[in-house]
Amino acid sequence: MTGAPKPEPTLITHVASQFVSAAASEEDSGFHGPTILDFFPPVLFFEGTPFEINRAMLIRFLVVAVLILIFWLATRRMSIVPSRGQAAFEAVFGFFRNNIVYETLGEKLGRRYEPILMTFFFLILGMNLTGIIPGLQLAGTSLIGLPIVLAIVSWVMFMYAGMKEKGIKFWKDSLFLPGVPWPLYFLLTPLEFFSTFVLRPITLTLRLTMNMIAGHMLLVLCFSATHFFFFTVLAEGNFLGLLGVGTFAFGIAFTLLELFVAALQAYVFTILSAIYIQLAVAEEH
Repeated sequence: MTGAPKPEPTLITHVASQFVSAAASEEDSGFHGPTILDFFPPVLFFEGTPFEINRAMLIRFLVVAVLILIFWLATRRMSIVPSRGQAAFEAVFGFFRNNIVYETLGEKLGRRYEPILMTFFFLILGMNLTGIIPGLQLAGTSLIGLPIVLAIVSWVMFMYAGMKEKGIKFWKDSLFLPGVPWPLYFLLTPLEFFSTFVLRPITLTLRLTMNMIAGHMLLVLCFSATHFFFFTVLAEGNFLGLLGVGTFAFGIAFTLLELFVAALQAYVFTILSAIYIQLAVAEEH
């Protein structure tokens, strides 16, 4: 119908248009800062199909391939007298196993969940580190899809551990706190359900994603400003372009900080997943 009124734009459409307008205005002024559009790179292969691949997906494939190669090279020729490479691998693996898995879950329970927790740690670490690698410069965990999948796996593992160890008693221990007057259960049980079964996967997802987004924004801002000051302002004879020295120094500092955050977030996600398993099998919590 030609006379039908046009629908009002949605909030998401409006926000996206504002980001596009802001990016366009920055390009006109000669400076292109970071925007949310950096996390939606153009499709490279199979556009219009369920198998679309963009730069973010290629980075994820690359990380998985590199991790498989590293573990294959480290374990293909294990010997009683280790080489330097084998010794380094065993040191890293032993630190992870003893300080994250066994210390939290104990040896018996830790052996059962060690493979998935180890996968969490090294996969997240590898995905996080791509945010500071020149040429890649986008963390595989800065797009919310992968953190959601990892959080769901952690959530399912938490419930599986509780049901396997305690059966139906797992739900009673999770939702009904011991020693509480029964009228308070009408208030506390919904809160416990929301906190335990809804909020945990959400916080796991958002903590990882938001830290990687913030790191990307800081790095792009610093190095984009450095490029602008050196190759636009200073090239025109304006000595304000020397401010690029400061933005470059901040970029290096934030790169080192992002390296620390990448390892920290891998550790936090993994240790929290282990703690949730421990809480699921504990008699009272």
